[in-house]
Amino acid sequence: MSEIDAIILGIIQGLTEFLPVSSSGHLELGKAILGDRSIPSESLMFTVVLHFATALSTLVVFRKDVAEIFKGLFQFKWNDQTKFSLKIIISMIPATLIGFFFEEELEVLFGGNILFVGFMLLITALLLWLADKAKNTKKPVSYSNSFVIGISQAIALLPGISRAGATISSSVLLGNDKSQAARFSFLMVVPLIIGKIAKDFLSGDLAESTTETSVLVLGFIAAFISGIAACTWMIKLVRNSKLSYFAIYCFIVGVIAIIFGYLN
Repeated sequence: MSEIDAIILGIIQGLTEFLPVSSSGHLELGKAILGDRSIPSESLMFTVVLHFATALSTLVVFRKDVAEIFKGLFQFKWNDQTKFSLKIIISMIPATLIGFFFEEELEVLFGGNILFVGFMLLITALLLWLADKAKNTKKPVSYSNSFVIGISQAIALLPGISRAGATISSSVLLGNDKSQAARFSFLMVVPLIIGKIAKDFLSGDLAESTTETSVLVLGFIAAFISGIAACTWMIKLVRNSKLSYFAIYCFIVGVIAIIFGYLN
């Protein structure tokens, strides 16, 4: 992978992380179009680094929310911040278990399997279409909802299944407020990604990667900057626009990906 390709993919990650269109799926499509021939483990490592960059951009954009959560936690009281943090922890359980026990199986899926990505995008389109039919309410995310949303996040580990799309859709289908569903969706992934990076660092996986440092750094910077720009003005778009628009987009890209996969 060249440094220019890394920048392009970083921008793709930053722009698509906050829309329900599957950033991982778009990364795999981008790699295929750019002719990336990385082995699955290296491809997954690059993807993880880009997701880490957008996780940091999320912290920057939601810095007031995060500061408020930590402030509440250090009061050591059963307050709203403590309840929200517990819900975040509950939502992490499914994806943590899947990532821990099926990491090698997931790596194989990040090797440019465009046909698979295409079919997963069609599933994302279906989820968004169903969520678009649900009525918006003022209901907050409950503890049981957190676990169900967490299952959606675990399923979204598959390239082509939008994490934001799956979690927001499942939350809305459970009857939760769309605005709160979006906020919860963006914040719930941050500790998961940071935990993944910490695990790889401590296990030595990052050191074993043969991906050039310059490629990882440039991809990281591109994803971080574009992620901040996208998050600040796209979150409102996700909250206010009809999810059916994104469903149509995912359906079209999914069909194109399937055709591309069959022809290649």
